[in-house]
Amino acid sequence: MKKTIGIFAHVDAGKTTFTEQLLYNTGSIRNLGRVDHKTSSMDTNEIEQNRGITIFADQGIFQYNNDTYYIIDTPGHMDFSAETERSMSALDYAILIISGSSGVQAHTTTLFKLLSSYNIPVFIFINKCDIDSFNLQVITDDIKNKLTGDILYLNSADDIINQNIADFSADRDEAFLESYLQDDYSTNDLLETVIKIIKMRLCFPLMTGSALKGIGINDFLEVFSSLSKTEYEEKEHNYFVGKVYKIRHDEKGIRLTFIKALSGKLRIKDEFTFIKGEVISSEKVNEIRVYNGKKFENKNEILAGDIFAVVGLKSPVCGTVIATGETTIDEINNFHLNAALKSKVNILDNTDVTILMEKLHILESEDPMLSVAFIKETENILISVMGKIQLEILEQLIKSRFGISVNFEKPQVEYKETIKSAVTGYGHFEPLRHYAEVKLTLEPTSRGSGITFESQCHVDNLILNYQHTIENHVFEKVHKGILTGSPITDIKVILKDGRAHIKHTVGGDFREATYRAIRQGLEKAESILLEPFYSFEIYAEETYMGRIMSDIQKLRGICEAPVLNCGNVYIKGRGPVESFMDYSVELISFTKGTGSISLMYDGYDVCENTNDVILKIGYDKERDVENTSTSVFCAKGTSFTVPWYEAEKYMHTVS
Repeated sequence: MKKTIGIFAHVDAGKTTFTEQLLYNTGSIRNLGRVDHKTSSMDTNEIEQNRGITIFADQGIFQYNNDTYYIIDTPGHMDFSAETERSMSALDYAILIISGSSGVQAHTTTLFKLLSSYNIPVFIFINKCDIDSFNLQVITDDIKNKLTGDILYLNSADDIINQNIADFSADRDEAFLESYLQDDYSTNDLLETVIKIIKMRLCFPLMTGSALKGIGINDFLEVFSSLSKTEYEEKEHNYFVGKVYKIRHDEKGIRLTFIKALSGKLRIKDEFTFIKGEVISSEKVNEIRVYNGKKFENKNEILAGDIFAVVGLKSPVCGTVIATGETTIDEINNFHLNAALKSKVNILDNTDVTILMEKLHILESEDPMLSVAFIKETENILISVMGKIQLEILEQLIKSRFGISVNFEKPQVEYKETIKSAVTGYGHFEPLRHYAEVKLTLEPTSRGSGITFESQCHVDNLILNYQHTIENHVFEKVHKGILTGSPITDIKVILKDGRAHIKHTVGGDFREATYRAIRQGLEKAESILLEPFYSFEIYAEETYMGRIMSDIQKLRGICEAPVLNCGNVYIKGRGPVESFMDYSVELISFTKGTGSISLMYDGYDVCENTNDVILKIGYDKERDVENTSTSVFCAKGTSFTVPWYEAEKYMHTVS
């Protein structure tokens, strides 16, 4: 049986040390490494070793009870949560490490919610139980209050089959309840029921130990082995399907595409066809690697359930599901976490901008959230980030990997724009011997829907090939709004009509016409500025409730009624990233370390201080020649431009 497990924790809870113990106790590694000694087999990057934190989600492999385990050690710092989330798509189970000294910390709740959104079963390990101040009841109460009440405490594998477990299972499974009430069930019935309710996330087994001292590791392994189950063997004869969860480049710069095989088998020299917009490419698997830390073993074939890297596939991106036959590459971000901040990159040496952009795009392929952009008007390079620590790491990474010295300016909130009501936009591009005209309707859609497209254009007016071309042009670039030059979002673009010329329409004409149609529509529309929001959960002592409630109002946030429990207060709410992103420092300070706040990206919503933001950014739409709303027409062999507010008088598609 093959099982892929991810190890998750708030930073410094002992996650990597726990992973090290699993590998060591199962004979996968010969020496037990330590994070503080820079000898961990999972933290192989020099920056990770020097920082003492996990930055990259690396994988190991071990055998236990005739099963093969792939283990992914994920970053614990919230700035690298995107790396953590991308690994979740490869998992069968998760192990959540909770510090016995700190309890459920802010980022722990974020991780638990993410795991829930991916429907991943979770085993909980309370670490550092050897410290003098450890109190199991306090920690379990903390888990019940902040994570889930469905925890099942186990000392060892001997605890799996007993009356308490039967009672617990009967409360959560109707099929077992009937047998339970009639006292007509076998030991195997109970075991299968526990496995079932764990996979359904109705049960979260909980154990304790000390990763540093190796206490409880073997007991945990035995329990996990008994209570986890996969069925990949049944899928080995299906056609191949795999999920890309990570992109890396090795020391020689060779691109590695990391895949979880969901079904079938993959062999060296297997070929895939990828469709990306109008480009169709055929790519071959030249090498298959199975990694264990920094080391890898070459394979000729892999089967369903395996975790591996391939050399030769260049089109897939993180999140792509590849399959035998044709695969369409969709670069739309479907992850729950998004970067709400952006930062300007400054070059400190003589490196050319184009070279730096080339290197940054390599990093972007590995971490799509970076969203590298070059702003032609200002010649600035901008990247999207989660926080300040990530910027510090990026500086070191760019220097160590590419030999380029850079720094980053203080990250700023990344705004977006949408429209209030539907509007029709026209674009015409007709320099001499060119011709294309596009008529689009822009409709506002629900928050978080992004840009969508639909064609309502009759093929008698514009052939399908040109309609598909227009669709590609809608998605091929980030279209700017007119208030701040921020990306537009939550808009449905509907192709209503179009015109081509049998002789003069050439490649690129519909690109220009489409861009102009979108921009002209935005000029006519009432634009709305959006800002990113966090959902937050605050835990603190009851005495600080008044101060916290006052702060939430001051920071433009909203919250539900506070929940009081045994001298503590729990507050759930929502607020702008711009005002809440540094609040954790203030909260910890005035609560003397007893308060915590968990922040999770919660999409975009209307910005309440729009005028202030517009003034601060100072975007001049008239100077943005790369995003013009002006159409180009031709008469008597001479081209001329027409501004957006007069263009419709010249259009051929105006009804």
